[in-house]
Amino acid sequence: MKTIDCLGDMCPIPVLKTQKEFKKIQTGETIKIITDHSCVLESLSSKFKKHQITSEEVINGVWEIFITKS
Repeated sequence: MKTIDCLGDMCPIPVLKTQKEFKKIQTGETIKIITDHSCVLESLSSKFKKHQITSEEVINGVWEIFITKS
């Protein structure tokens, strides 16, 4: 699983990083995005709405977002 570290990155940087890596994975593979900005989840959810997205706040103010390519 590819992990993208977006800690400290403001939108649209996490979306751009995710789009770049998303092109490299196959159907069924998952990317993990780590972020400390809650707006990133909204941005990724709207951009990748055709794919399975889950998220978890692992520490207060830090989220792990998983996008599985469908």
